Amino acid sequence: MEIITKDHYDEYEAFVSTHPNSCFTQSTQWRKVKSNWGYEAVVSRDESGKIIGAMSVLIQKIPLIGTAFLYSPRGPVCDLHNKEVLSDLKAGVDALAKRYHAHAFKMDPDVLIGDTQFLGIAKELGFTHFTGGDGFECIQARFNYRLYLQGRTKEEIFASITQKTRYNVRVAIKHGVEVKVVGKEYLDDFIRLMQITGERDGFNVRPKAYFERMLDALGEHVRLYMAFYEGKAISGAITTNYAGKTCYVYGASDNAHRNVMPNYLIQWEMIQWAIETGCTVYDFQGVSGNLDESNPLYGLYRFKKGFNGQLDELAGEFDYIYSPIKAKLVDKAIDANEKLGHIKRRLKRG
Repeated sequence: MEIITKDHYDEYEAFVSTHPNSCFTQSTQWRKVKSNWGYEAVVSRDESGKIIGAMSVLIQKIPLIGTAFLYSPRGPVCDLHNKEVLSDLKAGVDALAKRYHAHAFKMDPDVLIGDTQFLGIAKELGFTHFTGGDGFECIQARFNYRLYLQGRTKEEIFASITQKTRYNVRVAIKHGVEVKVVGKEYLDDFIRLMQITGERDGFNVRPKAYFERMLDALGEHVRLYMAFYEGKAISGAITTNYAGKTCYVYGASDNAHRNVMPNYLIQWEMIQWAIETGCTVYDFQGVSGNLDESNPLYGLYRFKKGFNGQLDELAGEFDYIYSPIKAKLVDKAIDANEKLGHIKRRLKRG
């Protein structure tokens, strides 16, 4: 086990950027996006000194209680059935917990709920398992809709998607919708669309600075796509391409001109990026696990399902508590803050 310094970040990046169990949130560059968190990276090496396991750890200090929360988004990166490597990486987290006086550590690896071997190892290492509900109760979405590309060509993939979705892609093309990969100069348009989408779907929108950091930090591994109709931006998406996976991370669309189907064409363009770069999967990311058609979130699932992928149920979150007393104090502080926020929103609405 080794808690690496910055002069080894290139070596770390070479490992995680090519590992099949990796994710863009495990890149050393992700620390620049989450700039309000601290950051450390832990590796496990074999006898020859080669990295065989790695984990990025974000650190959120909580000064009023004198503690810290450690979180590894979609970590660790390794053979998730190798108990020795997992134990080694856990020892690195233990050392970080001591260094930062942490009360808890959380990880949410890309592992399916049915992977009983990993679940057993995590339990042996002292983790508690939280699956959450059918929605978005975990930090990362637990139900992801994914299109496994399996080395197929663009033509083969397009032929495999549903007839209705193919029709909608062609509707966008017929109406002259144009999808472009653009730069930060279009972030104002993207934020405008995000605010419209947030009001429509009931979620808070991240500030422009966050997306600026994301585009700067991930460089060639991220793209901002915009769909234009009659010269106006009507749909946008931010998508990553890292470690053999293309992930649709953020999407936004106008209330106007939805009849020209820009969202379908923008998805097809991003899927083509995944195919062109040899990715194994295009990840549409989160949907609700409640597939009842009366569920308000069912439309999101229906849209993604049109591309004929599969719904993957991930295992969820794994927590290791170092200080139960401090953990309870932090939980109470979070609950109080959420209640205060709810009151403020009610007062603001009048």
